[in-house]
Amino acid sequence: MDKYDVDLAGAEWRTSRKSQNNGGCVEYAQVGAFVAIRDSRNPDREPLIFDANEWDCFLDGAAKGEFPAPAV
Repeated sequence: MDKYDVDLAGAEWRTSRKSQNNGGCVEYAQVGAFVAIRDSRNPDREPLIFDANEWDCFLDGAAKGEFPAPAV
């Protein structure tokens, strides 16, 4: 299956345990061999879909601080 053909109809969306209750959360869902992420404030927008390698690279980069928070 291609990541662009993932059916999200039955996806079980979860929010990180580290999220605050301010509505600014990222939700994720495991869908077969893929991980989907979406903005909890805009759940109807198309989510990002990662294959296993992309997801591992994203998590590694996040752990290394490669994605700093934007300046306010």
